[in-house]
Amino acid sequence: MAFEIRNANASDVPLIHQFIRDLADYEKLGHVVVATEAQLRATLFGSTPYAEVIIAEEDGKAAGFALFFHNYSTFLAQRGVYLEDLFVKPEYRGRGYGKALLARLAQIARERDCGRVEWAVLDWNEPSIAFYESLGARRMDEWHVFRLTGPALDRLAK
Repeated sequence: MAFEIRNANASDVPLIHQFIRDLADYEKLGHVVVATEAQLRATLFGSTPYAEVIIAEEDGKAAGFALFFHNYSTFLAQRGVYLEDLFVKPEYRGRGYGKALLARLAQIARERDCGRVEWAVLDWNEPSIAFYESLGARRMDEWHVFRLTGPALDRLAK
């Protein structure tokens, strides 16, 4: 088994789009996905990329991906890495791909002098929570995530 983590490129947009749809289906949120391949191409590989993607492959076949971008900690006065999406196809789970993707993100964070890697996980996703905790990640139970979208975002922007 040849195992590799590589940076995505523009030719991977259809694969990235499928990974996003597969993740959304796993999270029971498939109905929320409106991203198109054209939007992904523009926002990930256009003149101003807003996020980056790494892909795990086994013998040249895509097994999983991680999509991330930089955030900033005022407390640390350092950039951080925010993991937006991590997904490994069901048939590849339990083989170390998730850990390898997270390890590569940790390496990227260190290479870029970032102070942390962070992400959110759905509260019902116990297998992922247990996995993250096994790596030494800790829950931030004292924090709550808030989001403005759609009409609420429009109203506030007026």
